[in-house]
Amino acid sequence: MIRRIGTPPEPGRIYTQRPGAYAVLPRDGRVLLTCQHGPAPDFQLPGGGIDPGENTLQALHREVFEETGWHIGNPRRLGVFKRFVFMPEYDQWAQKVCHIYVARPTLALGTPPEPDHHAIWMDPDHAALALGNDGDRMFLAAYFG
Repeated sequence: MIRRIGTPPEPGRIYTQRPGAYAVLPRDGRVLLTCQHGPAPDFQLPGGGIDPGENTLQALHREVFEETGWHIGNPRRLGVFKRFVFMPEYDQWAQKVCHIYVARPTLALGTPPEPDHHAIWMDPDHAALALGNDGDRMFLAAYFG
């Protein structure tokens, strides 16, 4: 059973299942986040949807790079949660199944290629307050203890 975090599903609403991979990225006492500026600023653990034909780790590497411009190494699974949300960029309601990893940022290759995303380094306490969803906050807090 996967733990739900956040609001429960609305009765009668149809949700599309969207598995994704996300990462806690610590380095030198800080953590790397992404800020998605559209439609409104939202701080997130870097990551996103698993595309058809990808496995979870392939998606994690691709999504972290797209949203931060960084390559990562040594990913280790921390856990999983689900949440029910509206995704305006896809105009759909989704049951997001979020696979959370911790990984080491190894090489910055430039600005994030994903539109409206910016890589942001924060100390863990500020990051925990800034993150836009309870699941991300929970895994960040658990990792930094």
